[in-house]
Amino acid sequence: MDTTSIKNLFKLKSVPIEPKPEQPSSNEVDPNEESSEESRKRTYHESGYRDSSRTSGNHSTLSICLDAVYSKFQNEEKEMVEKQHQLKESYINEQKNRETEIKALTVSQETKEELLKTKNTEVENHQHTIETLKSEIIDLPRNPEKYNVKATRGASTKFWIGFILLFPITLYLGIFYISTSYSAFFKTFDPKSTVIQSVFDPQALDKALNDGFTEAAFVVLIPFVFLGFGFLIHMFGENKNRTNYIKLSLLLIVTFIFDVILAYEIETKKYDIEKTIESPQFDLKIAFTQNQFWEIIFAGFIVYIIWGLVFDFVMKEHKEKDKIKNEQEIRQKRIEFFQEKINVLKNEIEEILANIGNTKELIIKTKGRIEELQNIIDGVIIPTKDYKLYASEYVQGWVTFIGEKIAVSRTEKQNMIDGCIETYNTNLETVGANSDNQNLVYLSSL
Repeated sequence: MDTTSIKNLFKLKSVPIEPKPEQPSSNEVDPNEESSEESRKRTYHESGYRDSSRTSGNHSTLSICLDAVYSKFQNEEKEMVEKQHQLKESYINEQKNRETEIKALTVSQETKEELLKTKNTEVENHQHTIETLKSEIIDLPRNPEKYNVKATRGASTKFWIGFILLFPITLYLGIFYISTSYSAFFKTFDPKSTVIQSVFDPQALDKALNDGFTEAAFVVLIPFVFLGFGFLIHMFGENKNRTNYIKLSLLLIVTFIFDVILAYEIETKKYDIEKTIESPQFDLKIAFTQNQFWEIIFAGFIVYIIWGLVFDFVMKEHKEKDKIKNEQEIRQKRIEFFQEKINVLKNEIEEILANIGNTKELIIKTKGRIEELQNIIDGVIIPTKDYKLYASEYVQGWVTFIGEKIAVSRTEKQNMIDGCIETYNTNLETVGANSDNQNLVYLSSL
């Protein structure tokens, strides 16, 4: 087998090498550079031929020789400063971009940390405000003037005292007017009864129920008339003006007249059963001279006035209490408002913390990539596709010697060549220059 045939056979078994995208095409290569490359190829070819002649084409020895070829190729690439610079240019550019990215991420992190600090300060301020509002809610009933609330201190205590007093007075008025109204309008006086029995009848309600629905309804409802008068005293007294004073005066006069009528009716019935033939006709002049007449009036009218004043006082205290309560409710709503703002701020803080964590992680990864790039830049980049080109030249030289100089049978010679090609492919796999990774740049730190 001649040399040309052996070369063609080797080429059919080798993998085609794609050109490196960043390198110029063959048309753009300078003639001097092309001559240098051809010279380099020839050197590797001759070395292969020479080494093969020394070992009689032994493919086991070829494996060791290829390791030496790879070391030689590394040293040659290391000395090619310009080529190394071109190979590292993309990594240098990436490193610069990564450094710029680090600066941007650092600024972003600092901005987020400042924002986080601001948000935390807002939360602390809102929490302080909430604590202040809670203290005010507790202190308002004791010191309303401290918070510019026009309410009387201790209004709650006065309110309950007045409310408790109001209950028995109301009960008294109900019993009194049920008894006096029944005695005045429906009761038939018994001459044998005592004076007290004539004025106050403890069974007035039962007797009115026995007399009929109308009588019972009248004596039960008439106390509410006086209670209504007392309520009007409070209403007219709220707005202090001349008109209301006139209305209040008229109301008191009407109530007094009503009580006078009740007392007059009772005294008239008593006088009629006690009078003699010589007794004059009963009139107001006589009524005014009767002690019991005035007792009935004052037992009703005076207590009614007291009820009206106590009721007015209770309502005013309730109003004072409402002022404080309203201020407390306002502060409670403000507490809820600030609490909602705190909840929103806490959610924002969690998002900011997550973003800061992601940014820090990205910075660490980017710094790690920069270190990797620096290792690449500091090391020697071995273009494995170029190694594959020169290694194939070396093996072709090795195989050429076998084809030309080894005197063995055709079959044995082919087996030797196949063994060399297998050793060659194994070497390519070892150094990472296999056909699946033709564009892979193999790195070596020398």
